[in-house]
Amino acid sequence: MAKEIPNLVAEARTGTGKGAARQARREGKVPGIVYGDGKEPQPIALEFNYLLTKLRAGRFMSTLWNLKVEGQEDVRVVCRGVQRDVVKDLPTHIDFMRVHRNTRVNLFINVHFENHEQAPGLKRGGTLVVVRPEVELMVTASDIPEQITVDLTGREIGESIHINDVQLPRGVKPTIDRNFVIANIAAPSGLRSSDNEEAAEEEATEA
Repeated sequence: MAKEIPNLVAEARTGTGKGAARQARREGKVPGIVYGDGKEPQPIALEFNYLLTKLRAGRFMSTLWNLKVEGQEDVRVVCRGVQRDVVKDLPTHIDFMRVHRNTRVNLFINVHFENHEQAPGLKRGGTLVVVRPEVELMVTASDIPEQITVDLTGREIGESIHINDVQLPRGVKPTIDRNFVIANIAAPSGLRSSDNEEAAEEEATEA
């Protein structure tokens, strides 16, 4: 069964430029633009509180949306950028790109770690150090994964987990063409200190 595409409600915005954007903000809305697919850019606006709720729910940037604007045909979009106030960290402008079901897009997808209890390194007191909580992947717009999963089973202290260790969904590829690190299992602080002391003693003995 195909995953349902959630709706995102906006309204057409007349005028472009800083003046029109400021007017939208005075009215309690966030100005935005929809571009791509060989069509003219479409200025839009979304209710501020409505958009903020969607943003805070998570995965906004990695979701395929069905954009609904009154008087226009629905269009599938992905968010390509959210500008925020540098002080309040609240949205001030938003960009969307039109896509089709088979469009290939680059999106940041969350990384989920499972089977912590099956990792000997963690059982011994090691710490999971997440280097990349999100990974930029090339995906098909109609089949965006909610997350990628890293299985920690059998992982020991000192091990690093690379992107090539992860079984990605069919048709999904990393945008970076190298085997980068996603996470590693670090030794407990006490063990690290002990190892450092032993290394220092060995150096002193050799000297």
